Amino acid sequence: MKVSQTAMLSPRQLEECARLGRLLARLRQARQVKQSDAALRAGLSRNTAYRLEKGDPGLAIGQVLRYLEAISPGSTLLDLLSETEPALLALAAREKTQRVRDLSAAELKELDF
Repeated sequence: MKVSQTAMLSPRQLEECARLGRLLARLRQARQVKQSDAALRAGLSRNTAYRLEKGDPGLAIGQVLRYLEAISPGSTLLDLLSETEPALLALAAREKTQRVRDLSAAELKELDF
């Protein structure tokens, strides 16, 4: 009888799976690798790569590790989870950088005491 992994996990464990998937997706985007290319390099289908990035708990840990290696050779699961992978740090820095616009006359007037 096939068992649904989603039904067997606690909400906290499901959130951990989702976080792992989000981190894999962010790392892939930071490295500018297409999902289909990463899947091909890892020997997975594009559908499996999609499921990995969505945090599907029914996938094997070996598939996660192969996908990680395909995206970022030499990176470890610990690097990914602690978010110390250089590409993730660079992406976070780029996201923090925002252009500042001048306030409109109405906004300046509103701030005038």
